[in-house]
Amino acid sequence: MIGNMLAKARKDKGMTKTDLANLTDINIGHLTHIEKGERNPSHKALKSICKALNIPHQPLMFTYDKEIDEEQALYNVTDCISYNKVLAVDKIGGFVDCPPKIPSAAIAIKVPDNSMEPTFAKNSYVFVELNVPLSSKDYGIFELNNSIIIRKFFSKKGKISLKADNKEIEEIKVSSDDNFCIIGKVYKNK
Repeated sequence: MIGNMLAKARKDKGMTKTDLANLTDINIGHLTHIEKGERNPSHKALKSICKALNIPHQPLMFTYDKEIDEEQALYNVTDCISYNKVLAVDKIGGFVDCPPKIPSAAIAIKVPDNSMEPTFAKNSYVFVELNVPLSSKDYGIFELNNSIIIRKFFSKKGKISLKADNKEIEEIKVSSDDNFCIIGKVYKNK
């Protein structure tokens, strides 16, 4: 997946592989293997590529060992995960213990409302693995039209919908007009 993300970033920047190779001193053939997912870049190469693309490398580190399946390819997961944004935290509530069964969690977020009850109670913590390609029925945290929400993710025939576990809250059908980004996968702490 990291190769797909790097290829997207390069194309978004209007840069050719030749341009990138010249800026990084990485062979074009090696860049091609990286972008096709046939090889992962070393940390040094990733930092060099990101510097040349003028993007942060840390968000891409979360995608390092992830692979995309057919369903995720169908909804163009690389278009839904950000390579140049980091989550802004307005208030730090301290540290919480990370359950050993969720070793890939990067952050814990307090559930702000009752939209995901009974699965996630209001004011409980959910544990989030950042920049993960989601499959149908995964729980996730999303940016949708400048709001951050937790929902259950569904993908069918390339169309995305987000559902609350609270039956009183309507399903959201994500359209191409929406500002949508997958922040990460949410894990149950049970």
